[in-house]
Amino acid sequence: MVARARGGARLQCLSLFIVIHFLVVSANFFKPFNVSYDHRALIIDGQRRMLISGGIHYPRATPEMWPDLIAKSKEGGLDVIQTYVFWNGHEPVKGQYFFEGRYDLVKFVKLVGGSGLYLHLRIGPYVCAEWNFGGFPVWLRDIPGIVFRTNNDPFKEEMQRFVKKIVDLMREEMLFSWQGGPIIMLQIENEYGNIEHSFGPEGREYVKWAARMALGLGAGVPWIMCRQTDAPENIIDACNAYYCDGYKPNSHNKPIFWTEDWDGWYTTWGGSLPHRPVEDLAFAVARFFERGGSFQNYYMYFGGTNFGRTAGGPFYITSYDYDAPIDEYGLLSEPKWGHLKDLHAAIKLCEPALVAADSPQYIKLGPKQEAHVYHANARVDSLNSTWHGSQSRCSAFLANIDERKTTTVRFLGQSYTLPPWSVSILPDCKNVVFNTAKVAAQTSIKPVELALPYFSDISTLQQFTAHAEGFNKRASWLTVKEPIRVWSEKNFTVEGILEHLNVTKDYSDYLWYFTRIYVSDDDLAFWEENKVSPAVTIDSMRDVLRIFINGQLIGSVIGHWVKVVQPVQFQKGYNDLVLLSQTVGLQNYGAFLERDGAGFKGQTKLTGFKDGDIDLSNLSWTYQVGLQGEHLKLYTQQNNKEAEWTDLTLDEIPSTFTWYKTYFDAPAGVDPVALDLGSMGKGQAWVNGHHLGRYWTLVAPEGGCQEICDYRGAYSSGKCTTNCGKPTQTWYHIPRSWLQASNNLLVLFEETGGNPFEISIKIRSARVICAQVSETHYPPLHKWVHPDFIDGNISVKDMTPEMQLQCQDGYIISSIEFASYGTPQGSCQKFSRSNCHAPNSLSVVAKACEGRIKCSISISNAVFGGDPCHGIVKTLAAQARCVSSTKVGSSQY
Repeated sequence: MVARARGGARLQCLSLFIVIHFLVVSANFFKPFNVSYDHRALIIDGQRRMLISGGIHYPRATPEMWPDLIAKSKEGGLDVIQTYVFWNGHEPVKGQYFFEGRYDLVKFVKLVGGSGLYLHLRIGPYVCAEWNFGGFPVWLRDIPGIVFRTNNDPFKEEMQRFVKKIVDLMREEMLFSWQGGPIIMLQIENEYGNIEHSFGPEGREYVKWAARMALGLGAGVPWIMCRQTDAPENIIDACNAYYCDGYKPNSHNKPIFWTEDWDGWYTTWGGSLPHRPVEDLAFAVARFFERGGSFQNYYMYFGGTNFGRTAGGPFYITSYDYDAPIDEYGLLSEPKWGHLKDLHAAIKLCEPALVAADSPQYIKLGPKQEAHVYHANARVDSLNSTWHGSQSRCSAFLANIDERKTTTVRFLGQSYTLPPWSVSILPDCKNVVFNTAKVAAQTSIKPVELALPYFSDISTLQQFTAHAEGFNKRASWLTVKEPIRVWSEKNFTVEGILEHLNVTKDYSDYLWYFTRIYVSDDDLAFWEENKVSPAVTIDSMRDVLRIFINGQLIGSVIGHWVKVVQPVQFQKGYNDLVLLSQTVGLQNYGAFLERDGAGFKGQTKLTGFKDGDIDLSNLSWTYQVGLQGEHLKLYTQQNNKEAEWTDLTLDEIPSTFTWYKTYFDAPAGVDPVALDLGSMGKGQAWVNGHHLGRYWTLVAPEGGCQEICDYRGAYSSGKCTTNCGKPTQTWYHIPRSWLQASNNLLVLFEETGGNPFEISIKIRSARVICAQVSETHYPPLHKWVHPDFIDGNISVKDMTPEMQLQCQDGYIISSIEFASYGTPQGSCQKFSRSNCHAPNSLSVVAKACEGRIKCSISISNAVFGGDPCHGIVKTLAAQARCVSSTKVGSSQY
């Protein structure tokens, strides 16, 4: 009996093992494949590949958003998703790991694999990324003797431990390509070449060590280093920049990779908003593949949101939209997304020739015009000759790098007109399928509109009062003051001025310094007789300093390591002097981050006293970390009632250092939700306990923005900016998954004063879509892979350009607001007819589009009943309005 029982147990264990093994194997996303590389490209399962990648940082979205973001990336033509790994998110306390919620890295990687896309994992573990402290956990700086990112044993030990943790986790979850997973490439370090000189020989040794360490982990896929010209032989060095078409790796054995193609730029509080024109971005990408590149990644494809206190510094805003093809809310940014989708399709048509040729043949077509031709076994003898070889395996790029002039060139016996600063792509070395300057993709206008109704009728709150035009409603707000005094049992008193991060460990933005100053009659008389005032003087401080005397805010200083001279007024006798040091994102870039710190540096003193200056570092100070509201967690549903909230009245605003709360209903539908905080000052916001991030209504300078953005010529972050003279950010993303149907708790901490009665909940959607397509545009890219074209049943001459309009998911085209086939003028929302106009333009477009999610209209005279003006190039311009399909009762929708 015992033996039989043991045998049965063995059979059960074996059966369980088989089941588990089957589940693991069946969970593979791909048939296991190897990844290697040669001098031309990454080699996936034995085949060279031209790969287009896009950056999505998993913590900058919610897990509920990830599937849609990945799906839209795949639809946009991406092969790869790229992400950093955020050390401070995964190990907030040394030895205590966190892989849940927005930091569920394994889930994110599996979702990418499940979509059929590859993944490029940039472990770093330094990430920069405009992320708090560059991704380093703040506890790292407290390790004795540590120096970050150099040949320093304490740092290398911690770095290796974390990198190994991530590699082992990915291996355990069977996520590497050779296990059937999506991970095809890893990264160690990040843009270290920018600061390597700061460390001298120890920096060079560190690069070698990092490479050896990474390769020794047995990940089984290639490793890269970006911006690292001395990357060791077995590590691919890659380019990060606005343009990388001239980049060459440090070895002929390595392919040309572009790790970060900056399709926008980050934004600081009080700054204008950067935008990169899609014509220039497409030009840069086309030039990269034209001149031998094989892996290109958009930084970012989706930027997302710096939720909580994750924004880096100094002074990076909560939004990380980055002018990416998918915006902060998860909506497509058109025409950027659509034009790049067409570009990717054109490049894929060229891939057979691109991977077959070891290098392109260069042909000069003019002073600033050139061709690069790819063919496995062919060459071009002259501009007017034909190639020698198979037409199906020949692809060409024709570039005009002139910033002003349109030029006609001769190539292989044909003429081609090239707009300035553009690339034409010829997958068959004959027919142009795409030009980077000719945008046929639609433009989407995404207003942020008031959601009605949005505030709950809760019995404990006052009745709402009507407000402006009846579209907004005032909520009842409750309020409680943040005490300007010592309240924490964990406060402590020492002599001297302590460094901010050494005290807070970055658990809060806020550090309070309390002391007392005695003022004598002699001091008062001295100030009056000499017409002087005492002042707080600090050699250097960052980011925000608030100064209180006897509980009253008397001055604020904002800056990054700036000198402080703040006049103060004291009363006779003892005065409470309070210094509140605030961080607004820790430094995320540069050498010696462990030394940067926060708070005050240098001498801190009170000047102007009768007996001389008072050295404040010789005084006893009481220290208190954070806010009482933070300590009580007033922003959570469970704890918000612990404070003595009172009704807020109009005569109490504006108020500084105040907590506010109210409740609101979630807007109906599935549109992304935004919180409009334009009426507030500076602070932080929470919804149902989720930290939306910091808010601040700093205004951008009046000058520097361009009314007309010219895509031609080299781009920089100061070109094509918008929003001058307005607050940098007023809308804050509330993910739908953080909301319930009703009674959502909104809590704000306000520092400088604002009017919460003007706060509103809004929704964001693409309500208006427009497009302009002319006879000189090219037929849609999908026509080039149509069987009839491939089989020769139709020719290029049989294909015409098309206008394509499409509403976002859940919306249909309700009306055509403008349509003109001829020579329409203006741009989206500013279209107008000209003398050349087909009278039936509106009816033709309306018949094709109204009531549909998407539609297409051929650009031809036949469609519009004839030629409205002979001998002139015709254009179709159209503007449509999209409405939610749930609001339309007809079944045809």
